[in-house]
Amino acid sequence: MRLLHRSSSWRALFADDTVPNPATWPAVLEPLRAALERLGPHPDLAVAHAWQAEFATALERLDLPAGRIGQLLSDHNDWLYRRAIELSLAEMRAQGWGAPPVAFCVLVLGSGARDESLLAPDQDNAMIIADYPDARHTEIDGYFQSLGERFTARLDAAGIPLCQGHVMARFPMWRKRLSEWRSQLAIWTAERRVKRVQQANILLDFRPLYGEPALAEGLAGQVAEHLPGAHLFLDEMASLLDELPVALDRLGRLRGSVEDAPHARALDLKRQGLLPMVSAVRLLALRHAVRPPDTRSRLAALVMREAITAAQAEALSAALERLQGLLLASQRQALAEGRVPDGWVDAGRLGEDQRLLLRHDLREIRALVRRVRRGG
Repeated sequence: MRLLHRSSSWRALFADDTVPNPATWPAVLEPLRAALERLGPHPDLAVAHAWQAEFATALERLDLPAGRIGQLLSDHNDWLYRRAIELSLAEMRAQGWGAPPVAFCVLVLGSGARDESLLAPDQDNAMIIADYPDARHTEIDGYFQSLGERFTARLDAAGIPLCQGHVMARFPMWRKRLSEWRSQLAIWTAERRVKRVQQANILLDFRPLYGEPALAEGLAGQVAEHLPGAHLFLDEMASLLDELPVALDRLGRLRGSVEDAPHARALDLKRQGLLPMVSAVRLLALRHAVRPPDTRSRLAALVMREAITAAQAEALSAALERLQGLLLASQRQALAEGRVPDGWVDAGRLGEDQRLLLRHDLREIRALVRRVRRGG
């Protein structure tokens, strides 16, 4: 079996809280060195976030594939999150709040947790707080409510907007003690109810970002132990895949959703390409107690569990890579034209070879969704 997924030394670029010093880098890394020098060693959050378009361009000039660029943009967003949290904690200490009263862990959710962020993410985050006595709830939760409000406001001011669905640690729904998260997960997965499945779906792609990672590991263990047996919940999750049709008509031709489309040639490749694939792979991962949150690692783990073949995993990984490439190119074009980047791709700007590959990839994704929908 070919190697399906491997780590990369590129992922060390933003592994700590200092901007990399490129002074000693070899000449082959000149595009990235120049971009980092223009950023400077101590940028504020807004400047660092605005720099991401230049960062993506430099990585593309180094011939990095879109999937790797997405990983590095996700890493950079993690760096922005950590800085926002640290600045907020320092501000709270200066105002007399003191140190955090108990251990906590901030989670990144969604595309950030899957290392699949491109140039237009909003905030999706949550917080796990170590268990504490009910008698201290007002004191302790008040501290973490203030922390959540502060760091999400800082990120919003820097250009990573607040989540319109309120999926952020500033809200009690997404800020709980570990025992409360376990209870919440049990409630969400006990029945076949659409709203509860939708809420759980938001949580089930998560990764520790700041604080005590053992709290996140405790929740991940609960998911891996409990979800494979939650058959009614998983059945409803499978039925919800019908709400994410791929951008093909019945004859296999490219066809976007007319709803909210900016023009007749627009394809919503985020909603009608990436999301169906990500959702189907997530459901398979839950059925087989696969823990990694990112799609590529899930595909590799599913091969090891014999849930899919290596050939299927490689085809889906290639489809994910190409979809991300089309979306990233479209988002960079939007920025160059002064528009806000989004999930739409103009099919009229694609070459014939790109359209043929896109049709092929979407057919692979549709076949996966149908197989998973049937319980395969």
